[in-house]
Amino acid sequence: MANPYNTQPTPQWQPTPPPASRPAPKWARKRYVLPALALALFLGVGIGAGDQDKTTNDAKPAAAKPRPTVTVTATATTTATPEPRPAATVTATKTVKVTRTVTAQAEANTGSGSDSGSDSTYYANCSEARAAGAAPIHRGEPGYASHLDRDNDGVACDS
Repeated sequence: MANPYNTQPTPQWQPTPPPASRPAPKWARKRYVLPALALALFLGVGIGAGDQDKTTNDAKPAAAKPRPTVTVTATATTTATPEPRPAATVTATKTVKVTRTVTAQAEANTGSGSDSGSDSTYYANCSEARAAGAAPIHRGEPGYASHLDRDNDGVACDS
């Protein structure tokens, strides 16, 4: 019979094989290896996830045995000790009597107008000056000495 439509038959599609001189790409090997490794992993996990305590079906559970328990108790005990009473304070007082003799001499007026500096009043320490009622002593006054003026401000026995 003749073709009523007068058309040619369509050719079937055929894949072309890769050329023989070209090696297979590296990803082509992974197509088989990776799924096989994944399957082995899942099978291993499934087998390992079974009941760990169950070895046989006829095994009976072991009866619970009493176990000793350990309890630690710490107790701190302190003993109150009375505070020692302070001893009575004893103060020894020594009274010092200082006698001061001042001799007044008339000076001859030489016309220089300055003091010659001859001073007969001397205090060994500030306690003597206070006992004599002379403290504080200013520079230029009778009884002033540099060993009595600690801070060298011109006032001896000021504190």
